[in-house]
Amino acid sequence: MNEDFLDKRILVTGASKGLGWVVANEFALRGARLVVCGRNEEKLQELKAQFLSPDRHSTFAGDLLELKNIKKLEEICRSFLGGLDIIIHVAGGGYGFRDPLLTWEQFDKLLKINVSCAVEINRRIVPGMIKVGYGRVIHVGSIAGQEATASVGYNTVKAALSGYVRSLGRELAGSGVVVTGILPGAFYAPGNSWRRLKENKPEVVEQFIKEKLPRGKIAEAEELIPLFLLLAGEGSSMFGGSCVPIDAGEGKSFMQS
Repeated sequence: MNEDFLDKRILVTGASKGLGWVVANEFALRGARLVVCGRNEEKLQELKAQFLSPDRHSTFAGDLLELKNIKKLEEICRSFLGGLDIIIHVAGGGYGFRDPLLTWEQFDKLLKINVSCAVEINRRIVPGMIKVGYGRVIHVGSIAGQEATASVGYNTVKAALSGYVRSLGRELAGSGVVVTGILPGAFYAPGNSWRRLKENKPEVVEQFIKEKLPRGKIAEAEELIPLFLLLAGEGSSMFGGSCVPIDAGEGKSFMQS
């Protein structure tokens, strides 16, 4: 076993499906101890059961749009793991809000799940990382935050997330806590939006691939794993405040954060 992450204490949000599920599996295989968080208790228990040593890990099922659940999540991380070395913020999404003239409630929901939940978790956990002089905090954004390739709401909140990562990363430079973001293009993961779209409207996916993807296929979530390992690892210090695209040429922007 590669021991880079052996006994590292990691929180993964959005782990009951999709990219969070894949990321959690990878770090469990590498010997980390996890708290996996999502809204579906049954799926989280299924995920935990397939880990090599399930008792080394804990789950938390709850909607992070409710502040009380973030408080409970913090308590579990402290009581079960004694603190955290790495936070991986995967929770997010667009909720299918396609109308460009979003309602107050719709935009508030998008902002909370994509930005505010991570902000509050960081506020509660990162001071402990600063105190010990070590931490890695990874946020999953999107190339849509740089190129406005998706809906108005999704583009806007992912751009806000990139701004937050850039700003917080600068503020914490030198503290030993490295704050980063990844900006994926389209990818398949268990139960994610691209997987559902392929099942329900394969013609839409094929048209997207033809028009947008130079290599002629949508990525698998596992192809993003090397970037997670890099940013979560010991050698990531120069990435503080960076949002790193990983899109196989889907994006066209020259300017990166």
